[in-house]
Amino acid sequence: MSSLKDHFLIDPSVTFFNHGSYGATPKPVFDEYQRWQRVLEQQPVAYFRAAASNLLAARTRLAEYLGTTANNLGFIVNASFGINVIAHSLARSGFLSAGDEVLTSHHEYGAVDRAWRFHTAHHGVNLVVQPTPVPLNSPEEFAAAFWKGVTPRTKVIALSHITSPTAVVLPLAPIIRRAREAGIVTVIDGAHATSQIDLALDDFGADFYFGNCHKWLCAPKGSGFLYARTERLHLVQPLTINWGWIEGQKSEHPLSDYVETLGTRDLAAFLSVPAAIEFQQSHNWSEVRAGCHALASRARAEVIEMFDTMPLTPDSPDWFVQLCALPLPPGTDTTMLKNRLLDEFNIEMPCLVWNGIPIARLSVQAYNDERDINKLIGALGHIILGKDAA
Repeated sequence: MSSLKDHFLIDPSVTFFNHGSYGATPKPVFDEYQRWQRVLEQQPVAYFRAAASNLLAARTRLAEYLGTTANNLGFIVNASFGINVIAHSLARSGFLSAGDEVLTSHHEYGAVDRAWRFHTAHHGVNLVVQPTPVPLNSPEEFAAAFWKGVTPRTKVIALSHITSPTAVVLPLAPIIRRAREAGIVTVIDGAHATSQIDLALDDFGADFYFGNCHKWLCAPKGSGFLYARTERLHLVQPLTINWGWIEGQKSEHPLSDYVETLGTRDLAAFLSVPAAIEFQQSHNWSEVRAGCHALASRARAEVIEMFDTMPLTPDSPDWFVQLCALPLPPGTDTTMLKNRLLDEFNIEMPCLVWNGIPIARLSVQAYNDERDINKLIGALGHIILGKDAA
């Protein structure tokens, strides 16, 4: 694929394979972000007088993109804020009580796991972490293994759409369907899903879904969303009390009232989300995404062959898209590897150990190309096997 490197502000001296952590914003989207910041500084009173209507317009555009309606969405700064709203709401509303269980997996993001642990512990709710087999060979195998953790006390199932440490697209449809039949609420972490996967949230069926716009959608930092299915909106409670809460009244628009109305703050990241959607659509993002997946798939195959390691999933866009896990030899010092990749090759890439398995987590975005992949493969071979990196 042809690189869109010139459209991004990424330092050209760095081979950037860590889009999954913080994202990167294209120049025209960043220009729109700064335009909104200037509007704020030029006339703050007028800016905040129009804030509700401007947020509604941006939220409506995002809702169209995500396959839902504006009333089912609220802008949030990031996914970590979203999980705290939902965990707090389920306990504060009385849906969760002492002795109930929240069932999750061992693929979950650390901050989300900590949020569940904090909120459940304070209400006597048990957090159950269900292990699943690796490698993941079929959706049916994953669903069956995960469902073994369900008990009569299970009230909530909390899973990632695309996992952070292992970069796996989890096959959630059968679990969400079965949970709905059992009366179990589903809470999905979509931090990495927006733009990597085409989302239609109302059809998807999860009760709650939170995600980031500043990662794969390439919106400015501090832009994310929280979704609630219409039937579950009544459970949403304010995490912080501000102008959106009125004593003795239940909001008809709890997501916008409770998560957006938080006093004076810079709303530019939210208001720039439509520009990020437009940028990707104008650059035929389905083709960009397919090209990124092809590069990621090639890198994964070459790493597996070079180190004779076991992949976590089959080689298919059903299991990974632009974010993938490169399995490394057992015993690899991932801290050393990450540091040497950056210090010696100027490659920015996270390396970690998950469940005893050393992993280099590869993000491929529109600014990467074949030369970047070649450089990475050479660097990994040099550092781990002592091969000539030339």
